[in-house]
Amino acid sequence: MKWTELLQMFGQNPVFESKMLLAGNDPPPEVYRQLSRWTKSGRLLQLRRGLYALADPWRKVEPHPFHVAARLREPSYISLQSALAYHGIIPEGVPVVTSVTTGRPERLVTSLGRFAYRHVKTALFRGYTRIEPAAEQYCFLAEPEKALLDLCHLTPGADSAVWIAGLRLAPEATLESDTLLAMAERSGSPKLQRCAALVCEVLS
Repeated sequence: MKWTELLQMFGQNPVFESKMLLAGNDPPPEVYRQLSRWTKSGRLLQLRRGLYALADPWRKVEPHPFHVAARLREPSYISLQSALAYHGIIPEGVPVVTSVTTGRPERLVTSLGRFAYRHVKTALFRGYTRIEPAAEQYCFLAEPEKALLDLCHLTPGADSAVWIAGLRLAPEATLESDTLLAMAERSGSPKLQRCAALVCEVLS
């Protein structure tokens, strides 16, 4: 495969998988050797095994960090501080895109940003929706109430008034108290129920 052919195939793709090249006429060993050469020359960015992005100035679409996070690890959804900042629940920006997964926890540093994956059991892997943070780029994002409960679940000592106050929840935060309390009760976790009640006190 020639470089011009790759650009024609993936010039509009924020990221792409190497397996998509195996349907052509080139034998797999040659495909992987060419990908390795283009990566070493700086034309391609290898985000992890089998996942690539075009480097500047060849890429025509800027990969959104949320879309990259979703492609790096499946299944997963954006949650915790990343989702809370996106929803306008907390004020500060977040340098690491944090997701929740049912798999093992992991931290990745790539040419397109830093990504963290936190583990939750399958029963808690819910409360998210599919969004399009950039044109034709998709990911799953926790609902604001679920993002807050995920953060409480994964943070020791989060069921305290001091910790809740430290979040500095935005006055205009769009958290629905009834939804938050219902999600906490559904989880069956006394800790999350205490967290939800404390948050409701702060927002009342």
